[in-house]
Amino acid sequence: MAFSKPVRRMLQHRRTVDCCGYKRTDGLWDIEARMLDVKTETVELPERGEVAAGDPFHDLGLRITLDQQLLIHQVEAFIEHSPFSICPGITSAFRKLEGTRIGPGWSRQCKDLLGGTQGCTHLYELLQPVATTAIQTLWPNIEIDVMKQGAGFMINSCHSWAQDSNVIKELLPEHYKPLS
Repeated sequence: MAFSKPVRRMLQHRRTVDCCGYKRTDGLWDIEARMLDVKTETVELPERGEVAAGDPFHDLGLRITLDQQLLIHQVEAFIEHSPFSICPGITSAFRKLEGTRIGPGWSRQCKDLLGGTQGCTHLYELLQPVATTAIQTLWPNIEIDVMKQGAGFMINSCHSWAQDSNVIKELLPEHYKPLS
């Protein structure tokens, strides 16, 4: 099912987020996320000057290397294009994620380490799709029971994962709680 037919309109901005998961030859996994923003009209920025229509307004990304237990071993970040020259200077802050584990509480930990002025809004926005891409990449290639591992942070995160849903009742009965 797709969107209904829209009224006449004209594209102004395109944001593309692309995430890929890779199995490495050394037994670790790389999860890469990239965000690309492109305007359809030329814009003038105070520091950067003119950004021509179709040229990257933002081009930035993350690579997180992790093991089968979702422990992060290495983080690389880049900002190739941004509105301000200061932006790329924050990329090394994302190495604070090294030694953390994707799982229950990880989103809070990311916020504590990189939220607000401690990070970059757009690199920070990529962390959630990186986490879900990691789970999708490693499953079913790992020994961890992804359903049980994910239960801690997925329960009540959406309709399917509601604690009173049939999905939980059938697949994770220990977490099932019917509505009263």
